Amino acid sequence: MTRILMVCEGNVCRSPVARALLERALPRVSVSSAGTRALVGRHADPLAVQVALEHGVDISGHVAAALSDEHVRSADVVLTMTGTQRALILDRFPSARGKVFRLGEHEQLDIVDPYQRHRVIFELAFAQIEHSVLKWCEDIARLMH
Repeated sequence: MTRILMVCEGNVCRSPVARALLERALPRVSVSSAGTRALVGRHADPLAVQVALEHGVDISGHVAAALSDEHVRSADVVLTMTGTQRALILDRFPSARGKVFRLGEHEQLDIVDPYQRHRVIFELAFAQIEHSVLKWCEDIARLMH
């Protein structure tokens, strides 16, 4: 089974949404998420949960996890929300070269960080994530064959 790791900073907003959207789009793919500076043990941000639910995505059961060597090693593809996160992972885990990309790579886009910001930013982040996940679906489907 193809394994995808979604990474953001706190693992309470963007990467849980990206994980849930990719799981919905490609149910035969194993998707996990983690944060580079995770708020370990915290549930998803309430506003992220609300915006996601309004789009038919339930992340209410999510619990934040810190990025680990095991996460990176076991993933076939690692998708980050920003270029800075990508660089950080490549610096910490040099063996991950060739499998770490920005989620918004197709559009040369960093996904906006909505944490502790207004609802409109959460909606923008959701739209960016949803669009970017759809762009990656074809690439990931090719990995599955």
